Amino acid sequence: MKGENITISLCMIVKDEESTLGRCLNSVKDIVDEIIIVDTGSKDNTKEIAKEFNAKIFDFDWIDDFSAARNYSFSKSTKDYILWLDGDDYIDAINRKKLKLLKENFDKSIDVVTMNYSLTRDERGNTTFSLKRNRLVKREKNFTWKGRVHEYLEVNGRTLNSDITINHNKMKVSTDRNLKIFIKMIEDEIPFTARDMYYYSNELYYNQYYDDAITNYEDFLANYNGWIEDKKAAFNNLIRCYRIKGKDEMAVNTVLRYLREYKPTGEICCSFADLLDKSNKVEEAIFWYETALKCIPEKDNLGFNNKAYYTWVPAINLAVCYSKIQNYEKAFYYNELASLYGGDLNKINYNRKFLERKFIELEKDPPKLKIHLKFDRWRR
Repeated sequence: MKGENITISLCMIVKDEESTLGRCLNSVKDIVDEIIIVDTGSKDNTKEIAKEFNAKIFDFDWIDDFSAARNYSFSKSTKDYILWLDGDDYIDAINRKKLKLLKENFDKSIDVVTMNYSLTRDERGNTTFSLKRNRLVKREKNFTWKGRVHEYLEVNGRTLNSDITINHNKMKVSTDRNLKIFIKMIEDEIPFTARDMYYYSNELYYNQYYDDAITNYEDFLANYNGWIEDKKAAFNNLIRCYRIKGKDEMAVNTVLRYLREYKPTGEICCSFADLLDKSNKVEEAIFWYETALKCIPEKDNLGFNNKAYYTWVPAINLAVCYSKIQNYEKAFYYNELASLYGGDLNKINYNRKFLERKFIELEKDPPKLKIHLKFDRWRR
């Protein structure tokens, strides 16, 4: 039945979140009907902060298993639907209104609601790196979390892809915690799923074990039937590893392997263009940077979306490439386009000064440009 008002349990697992938990809970306190906090060993004031919001607090002995903790938090919920957040997440005013409207006019035949997850934002507050997550789920479906680390919520049924956005603002310093969990799994001879293998490779890459990351990415791509978006991301990170290790020919071959299997994305186009530019194949690089600008991310894709590779990154690199072939008018155009896309202002201003000097040398005035951006919904 449509148009009903549902009740929502907020379920969270936390540890030492005193710097961000108040902001998180304050952003949803007037929307959710119950707050479940599962603490995995805080030594700061996390519990005291949770108490201020009348949360139901439960202790959970940490066993190097994120899914076990999240499933325990879900088991304590009592309302119609479960919303999950992390301690360093929050919802801004616009999206609080959207969530309230969703709650007050809900179709109870829906089992899962996806929401955007804004991981990074530019100086103007626009999301630059995001993905979609299954964020609000029907409690009676008893959906469960899978995976000891980089866990995911396994769902089925009717799904609503909403335009609600959850903001993430990581405050804690990155550690090798996740890598250690994977290493312990290996020591305990726990078989890896395809997802485990992908994320283990990522942790090796993040912790700068590039040779090991290369080996494991290649193993994942060759021997595991993983999720297509994980395979695409593995290709992108493998290319980065080869470039870091100075193996540009292997990086190029990996780009070509990607293009044999999948349609181009902004990120893969920029990677190919970078490699071509480095080899002084400037006009070829221009082609692939311009192709990146023409790429459109798939709508409602649950994989990572890095907006920069579809907007200002190719634009600013086109400014540099056109400068190399002394087409300063086009260089000027793409540099200003990068500015409109919200690109790196230091790079943009450096290019402006460089191009200004060139126009003076050539006794020309900078072109007067009117750049009209036609954004699809995702780019907005």
